Amino acid sequence: MLQPVVARGPLWRCRNAVNEQLLDERLAALEKARAWSPRLVSRLESHIRTADDRALFRINAFTFAKERNLPEGEVIDLLLHSTALGLFSMDWALFCPQCCCVVESFRSLKSVHNHYHCAFCQIGYEAALDEYIAVTFTVSPVIREIDFHDPERLSAWNDFFKTRNTPDGVLRDGTPLVDAKATLARVVSYLPPGETTSLEVEASEGIIVGACPQGKAGMMVSVTGVPAQAAQTVSVPYGQKVHAHAMSEAAPGKIVFTLDNQTSERGMFVIALLPPGFDLSSIPLRFVPFLTGKRLLTTQAFRDLFRSEVIKASEGIGVKDITLLFTDLKGSTALYDRIGDLNAFALVQQHFDLLQDVIVRRNGAIIKTIGDAVMAAFLEPVDAVAAALAMRTEIAAFNARQSDRPLILKIGIHKGAAIAVTLNERLDYFGQTVNIAARVQQLADAGEIFISDDVHAAEGVQALLCSQPVKSNVFKLRGVQQDLRVFCVATHDD
Repeated sequence: MLQPVVARGPLWRCRNAVNEQLLDERLAALEKARAWSPRLVSRLESHIRTADDRALFRINAFTFAKERNLPEGEVIDLLLHSTALGLFSMDWALFCPQCCCVVESFRSLKSVHNHYHCAFCQIGYEAALDEYIAVTFTVSPVIREIDFHDPERLSAWNDFFKTRNTPDGVLRDGTPLVDAKATLARVVSYLPPGETTSLEVEASEGIIVGACPQGKAGMMVSVTGVPAQAAQTVSVPYGQKVHAHAMSEAAPGKIVFTLDNQTSERGMFVIALLPPGFDLSSIPLRFVPFLTGKRLLTTQAFRDLFRSEVIKASEGIGVKDITLLFTDLKGSTALYDRIGDLNAFALVQQHFDLLQDVIVRRNGAIIKTIGDAVMAAFLEPVDAVAAALAMRTEIAAFNARQSDRPLILKIGIHKGAAIAVTLNERLDYFGQTVNIAARVQQLADAGEIFISDDVHAAEGVQALLCSQPVKSNVFKLRGVQQDLRVFCVATHDD
């Protein structure tokens, strides 16, 4: 992998200038990384050269693809390869599902933890890879320097609304919630270390909410009654982490908030005035599609290019729904005995390559190989079932070319919640869903695909299997309390 190089020389003294030599070198390497659709790399080059600073900060891969009518999967691969080559950096952001704050952001998966707390909503959330953990991409400062690389260049207003909020949360009419929040904001100010800062607000009736993005202060003031004739003063403690708003009351009129930042770091404080009866939780909010942690972990390019990425969270990070596919070869021991270790090993490796190609084409990724077996993950059950059918077809064609050395594949699929963990220096999945998926595969015989009831009931699966011989039965699986209905997709020869 290429390492970022610090650019030097007169050209780099001009902010927003492009490091031409480095850009050309890394785009050339990107062109060679894999086969790309025509002009795809040139479109990325144009974006790097001509887009404004905001468009090069935390790029949403899905939005980038949609605006240019490009395949989502290929754009994700493009940005991943670009990141591996040092054109971009990758950012893991934790979104608040209620107010669209970027509660925390990290340059690596290993920094993401199990729980996070929004300082503005004062609500804690459990992190889940398939919900509000978003992966975005920002141009590298060694390629083109933008203001967002250094928050010191930003006003407090831009720092808060453009870096500490996401535009991906939108209202019913498509307006980003962050724009609506900006209309409610009255003050956004930095708090110099070791100084007392006074912030003045002219308040009408409603609720004043104030918070620090770092969670070091929080207050809520009910503004009601007869307007005050003189300025009112409210002191807001600042410094220690808070998990609840300090409540107080004030009359309409001028209110001066004083914050004494006794820490050694510059802080920030945001004050908004909410109208009477305003309820943030009732806002009809939705998120435009974004690249989730789950989608990234089921992308083969990520697993190939970023093998050093690990999950450091002590309990792993939850995935609410993942589809797991297991394969195994029947009679592989006899195959090794019959044709010898070297020949059998070569066949098994060819079979791994064949299965990986099928898995990637069906939007999945290989999690690991175990002996002659494969464990793969998919976003959707229908993709996993389609991959299983394609695997069976490909193995049959493979065997037809060497009938004296047939490979006999068995496949099992199950879906459900799991825990993403790092095991043996590899991103892996753990939990009962994994256990059941492996047990379902063990039920299968030569050429059979066994799928659990949950997979069979998933959208699109039964339509996909309408021309296949399918029968069901109930099994008692080892280590599973309840009996499980499983569907066997046999071959047409059975």
